[in-house]
Amino acid sequence: MKYRAEIDGLRALAVVPVILFHAGFDLFSGGFVGVDVFFVISGYLITTILIEDIENKRFSIVNFYERRARRILPALFFVMLVCIPFAWMWMLPSQMKDFSQSLVAVSVFASNILFWRESGYFDAVAEEKPLLHTWSLAVEEQYYVLFPIFLILAWRFGKDRVFWMIVVMAAISLLLSEWGWRNKATANFYLASTRAWELFAGSIAAFVVQKQGVQKNNVLATLGLAAIIFSIFFYDETTPFPSVYALVPVLGVVLLVLYAEKDTLASKLLSAKGFVGIGLISYSAYLWHQPLFAFARIRSLEHPSLLLMSGLSFTSLIVAWFSWRYIERPFRNKHAVNRTLIFRASLTLLASFSVIGAVGHFNNGFYQRYDERIIFLDGFKSAEQRRHDLSCAPIIGFSQRDRCVLGKRENVKGVLIGDSHAQMLLEPLNNEMQRLGVGILSFTNSGCPPILSVWRRDTSNNCNEYNEAAFEYIKSNSEIEYIILSGRWTINVERNPFDNQEGGVEPGTDAILDVISNGVRESNGEKVRQEKLLKRLQDSLLQFDSLNRKVFVVYPVPEVGFIPAEKEIIYRMHNRLEDYDSTHSYDVFLVRNQKVRDAFGGIGGQLSSTTFFDLSNTLCSEITRRCSTFDQNNMPLYYDDDHLSAAGSEIVVKEIAQWINTEFTQ
Repeated sequence: MKYRAEIDGLRALAVVPVILFHAGFDLFSGGFVGVDVFFVISGYLITTILIEDIENKRFSIVNFYERRARRILPALFFVMLVCIPFAWMWMLPSQMKDFSQSLVAVSVFASNILFWRESGYFDAVAEEKPLLHTWSLAVEEQYYVLFPIFLILAWRFGKDRVFWMIVVMAAISLLLSEWGWRNKATANFYLASTRAWELFAGSIAAFVVQKQGVQKNNVLATLGLAAIIFSIFFYDETTPFPSVYALVPVLGVVLLVLYAEKDTLASKLLSAKGFVGIGLISYSAYLWHQPLFAFARIRSLEHPSLLLMSGLSFTSLIVAWFSWRYIERPFRNKHAVNRTLIFRASLTLLASFSVIGAVGHFNNGFYQRYDERIIFLDGFKSAEQRRHDLSCAPIIGFSQRDRCVLGKRENVKGVLIGDSHAQMLLEPLNNEMQRLGVGILSFTNSGCPPILSVWRRDTSNNCNEYNEAAFEYIKSNSEIEYIILSGRWTINVERNPFDNQEGGVEPGTDAILDVISNGVRESNGEKVRQEKLLKRLQDSLLQFDSLNRKVFVVYPVPEVGFIPAEKEIIYRMHNRLEDYDSTHSYDVFLVRNQKVRDAFGGIGGQLSSTTFFDLSNTLCSEITRRCSTFDQNNMPLYYDDDHLSAAGSEIVVKEIAQWINTEFTQ
């Protein structure tokens, strides 16, 4: 196979944006497309090698796997090995348990499946998972295992038919990804079935190049380069991916592969020494950047600054050079390391990492390393999350209605409607309703605040269906006497994650909720979207109020910007507990929530059956201008940066119970 310097340059164009995207640079908002660029390159190179071997009758599956093992495993093993002592020193038991599971998953080429299964609304912060990025390696490894077998078996039907088979499989995979981002967004992101078309795009390009060579076309090559650059700077985390949007960078790579002959402008640019140099170390750079970032986030007292992340980005390239020079290159040398050694060493290390991971998992992250307070605080979040097991969605056919009742099943008098900020009330509300002898039906759905005629642009959650069904249920069931509405109202209006202006920044992506008008989903610009959403919020409250049932609305819960339990742990581990301030600014909270609070206040006079409850009156002080995150017994009032713990939820639930007693008890 003829060496193409521009391909190494293309690798540089892929890895640098990925690193800077993960470092948190907003300019590179679409830097994640670098992974898709890698997929196309891999598909092209692997298919080219396989076609040449098959046509020259020298194909050997053992030789192929040997080459892949030499290319991928030594550097990967080295990174995993280096991660283990830092994980032991710095990771909490829950983090160590997750890390141990990832060691096993990486060893069996299934980390994409693990991270898919772990992903969800309440999961541990993905940015703190050192091996999270190996999901893409798992996708490629699964391709390496299956594609050569397919190719050698299908070759008997002729080269042209094999080509069209790949085209059909690519089309099916692309269509599946289009369905996937709308219906199974997390699986769509991680699994090979919806990523395969990107690898197949490279395979298709390989067939074309093998037949007619690399063509010279400055316009098409430049267009391909521009397409990749466009997606890096204009896509963001709200762009459905993979989907037809991924065609832009993917086809950009294909155009470069097909038309960037060495004399084209694009080829000359990508063949520059700087690009080629970074391209050569791109694999190691990709491997190193995520552990560096993850451990920095785990170890930092506050959210890591961009200056620190810039330094770590540069460090990842320096470490990558050493890794490439002293790990990658020697193991690719067949004279220095023979086949038997590479296979034996690979199997031994894969088994060893699996054993270490299994021990860490079954030993609950080696929790014995820490004192009782740290163990309690570390387990606090996962224990609190289990309270959401009471949640369900009875709307689809109402087949699960009984399981969705809080309190006394035989005396259902009310409904709870909302997103995860309603779900956090479930267990204490269930207990309180049992005491009162009444039942409440839970219509709760994470990510869907109780606003009618809205839809989410950032997930496949069908909020409109859930909320409309809940509304119709109340309307058609006269025994329902009261309605409780709770939601994370503000993030859906303001869209951006919370920044407490004191170093506490909520991880995660923007939330995009937009309105539905006359059955049509709108995609408005930000200012119009906010205005329409606030109006739709007011209209929804008026509609619920018009049902002539009693309505209880929970005001926005003060967001924190940090996880109180985890922050205390970090300060304890740094022996700086005396410096730990568990409070946050009341004024920042008020500014953040002003639009929603004004919207509530603006229709207060039109509501005849609605009661509002403002938790900030309890958690925040007018005198100190600070809001609390721990109660008097030193129990966290939050289990993450915005969801109340059982202790915090009980404050709301007691208010609800008092309201029910006042309104309905004679």
